[in-house]
Amino acid sequence: MSPSMLTVGLDPALVDDAPSSRAAFPEIDAEVVRAGVAAERARLKELGFTVDACLLDHGGTAEAVYRAALSRKVYDIVMIGAGVRLDPALTHLFEVMVDTTRELAPGAKLCFNVSPSTTAEAVQRWRPERKPLA
Repeated sequence: MSPSMLTVGLDPALVDDAPSSRAAFPEIDAEVVRAGVAAERARLKELGFTVDACLLDHGGTAEAVYRAALSRKVYDIVMIGAGVRLDPALTHLFEVMVDTTRELAPGAKLCFNVSPSTTAEAVQRWRPERKPLA
């Protein structure tokens, strides 16, 4: 059975309209995010992963949407995107996501990309087994 993963990030449609996202990532727009996500999803499928995506807003419904996604099935890996983690305005959302993952998917490995085009690299640090730090 192929390893399952959930990729979680901001809805690309929101990237251009959010002042905090634009300030945190001035070089990245919605098209860059969409292209990076699509390419990485294809790469992960080539590597044998089944991939589901969870797109969030900046708050409001984000927690409920994330809880619903984690409740649908058991995931081996959850990747929380840089757009959530590295935007100072979304720190609380990131904290909620980590705690929710620990609650609803305690067996899932957490990994983090640094851009839309580094998701496969982040996942490969954990599969088939965790890579050493040194």
